[in-house]
Amino acid sequence: MARTTKTPEGDRAPRRRVPWSPLRVGLLTLVLLAIGVYLGFTKHIPFTHGYRIHAVFQSSNNIKKGSPVRIAGVNIGKVSSVTRYEHTNLTDVTMELKSEGLPVHQDATLKIRPRIFLEGNFFIDLRPGSPSAPDVPDGGTIGVTQTSTPVQLDQVLSALQSGSRNDLRVLLQQYGTALNSKPTPAQDATQDPSVRGLTGAQALNKSYDSAAAAFNGTALVNSALLGTSEHDLSSAISGVARLSTALQTREGQLQDLLTHANQTFAVTASQSTQLAATIRELGPTLTSARDAFVSLDQAFPSTRAFARELLPGVEQTAATIDAAFPWITQVRALLAPDKLGGLLDQLAPATVDLGQLQTESIKLLPQVTSLNQCFSQVVLPTLNVGVKDGALTTRRPDGTIVENYKEFWDALVGMAGEGQNFDGNGSYIRGAAPGGTNSVDFGDSKRTATHSPVVANTPLPVLGTRPLLPRTPIGYSDTRPCAQDAVPDVNGPEAGPGKAPRQTKIATPPPIGGSTSTEPNLFAGAAQRAEAAQGSTR
Repeated sequence: MARTTKTPEGDRAPRRRVPWSPLRVGLLTLVLLAIGVYLGFTKHIPFTHGYRIHAVFQSSNNIKKGSPVRIAGVNIGKVSSVTRYEHTNLTDVTMELKSEGLPVHQDATLKIRPRIFLEGNFFIDLRPGSPSAPDVPDGGTIGVTQTSTPVQLDQVLSALQSGSRNDLRVLLQQYGTALNSKPTPAQDATQDPSVRGLTGAQALNKSYDSAAAAFNGTALVNSALLGTSEHDLSSAISGVARLSTALQTREGQLQDLLTHANQTFAVTASQSTQLAATIRELGPTLTSARDAFVSLDQAFPSTRAFARELLPGVEQTAATIDAAFPWITQVRALLAPDKLGGLLDQLAPATVDLGQLQTESIKLLPQVTSLNQCFSQVVLPTLNVGVKDGALTTRRPDGTIVENYKEFWDALVGMAGEGQNFDGNGSYIRGAAPGGTNSVDFGDSKRTATHSPVVANTPLPVLGTRPLLPRTPIGYSDTRPCAQDAVPDVNGPEAGPGKAPRQTKIATPPPIGGSTSTEPNLFAGAAQRAEAAQGSTR
C-alpha cells in the first residue's frame, strides 16, 4: 500500500508559479521603452494639457496646428487648434504655452510673422504685456484689437487696381495743373492780396518767406512737448500707452461709443442750417469775448491787490471761527424748544394771520392813498381859507383873517369853557331850546311819500342864510375820487349871505285863564322887519 500524508482540514496545497515566456517579457520591455522615449522627447503627459489661451485674428495666414509660439525668438509653446470665431469672419487660434512663457497679461499683443526662408510658413510672436496688468486666466481670450496679421503680396497688388491707378494719375495731373496754372479773376477775388495773380507753385514758394517764423513756433511747441524735467515725455508716452491699452480691453464700449457718435453726427448734420447760423455768430461773439478778456486783464491788478489785502483777514478766519463757537452754543440753546423755538411755534398762527392781513392790506392801501390825496388836495386847502362873514369875520390883531380850521378849534375851546361848573358833577352844554312864534320853511313845502319839508320854529325871524341853500340836492358819487373835485370857494357867490327863507308868524295862544300877558313884546320890531322882508321877496 502506498503511504499518503494527510494535511490539516482547511489547508490547501500552494500553487505553482508559471514562468513568463520570452515573448511576453519582450513585449512588456518594448512598451516601457516606448513610453520612456515618448516622455523623453515630448516632455508631455498624455491626456493632459498645459496653459492654454485663445487669440482672435483677422486671418490665420496659414497658421496651422503645431505652429510655434515665440517670445523674443524663443519657442514657448505651439498652436493647438485653429477654428472660426463665434460665427464671424474672424479666426480663433488656441495656443498651449509652457511655463517658460508665463505669465501672460491682459494687455499682451500677438502678431503673425513669417518664419525664415529655410523654416517656411508663419509663427506667432507673443509680447506678454506689462507686469502691472492682470494675468490672462487659463482658457482666457485676447481680443482682435490686440492682434495683427502680416501684409501679403496679393493685398499690396490689390491696393493699386486699374481704378485706383487711374484715380492716382488724374490726381497727379490735376495737382500739376494747379501748380502751373494762374487763377481766374473770380478765384483771385477771394485770395489774399499777397498771392493774387500767382500760380500755385509761386504761392507755395512765397509761403517759405514766413516759414522761418512758423518753424520757430513749431520748434517752441516741440521743445514744450519735451517737458520741463526729466522723464516728462516718457511719462506722457507711458500714459498714452496705458490709455490705449485700456481702450483695447474695452472693445464693446468702443463699439457703442462709435455707434452713438454716428447717431450724434447724423442729428448734427440734420441741423446744418442752424449750425451755419451759429457759426456766423461766432465772429461777433469772439469780438465781444476779446473785449471781455481785455477788461478782465485790466481788472486783474486790482483783484490781485484786493487778494493781498484780504490775506490778513483770511489768516484770522480760523481764530474767528473758534471765537464764534461759544456764541453758536448760546444761540443753539436760545433756539431750543423751551425758549425761542417754542415762541416761534406759538407765533406760527400769527404769521398766517399776518399773511392774510398783508393780502387785505394790498386792497386797503389804494383806499388810504385816495383818502390822503383827498385830504391833501381838497380838505386841507379848504380848511386853510379864512371865511369872510362881514362884521362877524374873525381877524387877528393885524387885521388878517383867521383860517376856518382854527375857528373850529376855538369853538371847541369856547364850548369846553362854557360847559364848566363848580359842583363836581362834570361839564355840560348850555343851549337855547328851539321853538317860538316864527315858523321857517327851509325847503319845498310839498309833502310826498318820500319827501317832507324842512320846517323849524324860531323865536326871532331869520334875516338870511349863509351859505346859500342849494338849488338842487347835492349829489354823491362813489366812483369818482375825491381828489378830482375842485376846492370849494367858501367866500364865493354861493357863500351868501342869502335872502331870508319863507317864514310865517304863528299867533300866540292866550294864557291859561283867559288873561293876556301885559309883558312887552321884545321881538316885535324884529318880527315886523322879517314880515316886511318876506313881503318884498314874494
